Amino acid sequence: MANSSSPQTSTAQALRAEILENPFQTYLLGIVISICGNVLISISLNIQKYAHVRQSQRGSRPYYTSLMWWCGVLLMGIGELGNFAAYGFAPASLIAPLGCVSVMASAIISVLFLKETVRASDIVGGSLAITGTYLLVTFAPHTTTHITAHLVQYYAMSWHFLLYLFVEVVAFCILLYLYKRRNVKHIVVVMLLVALLASLTVISVKAVSGMITETIKGQLQLIYPIFYVMVVVMVTSCAFQIKFLNQAMKMFDATEVVPINFVFFTASAIVAGIVFYQEFEGLALLNIFMFLFGCLLSFLGVFLIARNRPKIKQQDRNFIAMDRIPGRRHTDKVQPEEKTQTYGSLAAKLMCNRAGQADDS
Repeated sequence: MANSSSPQTSTAQALRAEILENPFQTYLLGIVISICGNVLISISLNIQKYAHVRQSQRGSRPYYTSLMWWCGVLLMGIGELGNFAAYGFAPASLIAPLGCVSVMASAIISVLFLKETVRASDIVGGSLAITGTYLLVTFAPHTTTHITAHLVQYYAMSWHFLLYLFVEVVAFCILLYLYKRRNVKHIVVVMLLVALLASLTVISVKAVSGMITETIKGQLQLIYPIFYVMVVVMVTSCAFQIKFLNQAMKMFDATEVVPINFVFFTASAIVAGIVFYQEFEGLALLNIFMFLFGCLLSFLGVFLIARNRPKIKQQDRNFIAMDRIPGRRHTDKVQPEEKTQTYGSLAAKLMCNRAGQADDS
């Protein structure tokens, strides 16, 4: 008598039998593409930063008129395209943590070319991030899945993803209510909104990239509606993710936003890969532990590198230098003494304003 099994289980086994393989070359290709893409992104960020510094020193034209700034934008586009392609060759739970390579490369480039100071935290953070990256690559799931339209449809209708999607939607609505209605402007609230959107971005990006990869190989996947559904999800989630991220950059310092965003984004990407693509299925407990330990080391490394980064000093446009006031050879001393309570405080600026008003009257 033949063994009985449910039709859904048989379908899942048939799909996974067709699409699962263990090609080390494909896995390695995804890692190399992701690392190269992150390095290009870090180079582009430093080129744009240098263009901003040079334009601010000249003070003549806006930054978007600089050819160097547009070269940085072009490099960033190529780097992001590389990250997009890497999702089609390697697990999403591995590609997302490799974003720490961009932070490390950016710190190195800023020291070599922008002449920024090397700090002890940079050396320690870089060492931790490199060690974490090695553990990620070594203990991540090495099984490569060919992403087809039928597989994406099957994953999208599975009960564990539908439950995950329901929990995520409820959590997003609660956070959005707190952020918009209750005016809770805490950085964790904003970055959680970004992370929840990022999980959908990772799922859709890997689906679109995988189906395009299969189409290039000769198996046409663009005729299925699920491909265009994933494209819409990808574009929409990316747009709102960028919107909330820009709001966070306006409200909080970059040294806070960068490490928190990396941690939350990586965690959401790993959970999305586990729930939707079942990337940890069959993985040994030791591999899972070492993979998570590698993520922790990368988190600490990024935090140490991004902590208290030096800022670009810009001249305060609300004040005119004392030696450049037209028609005045000298001005009265309006800056308080160094030992007074008002030195360097908001009261000092108020004193400057009052002195200017007295001169005008």
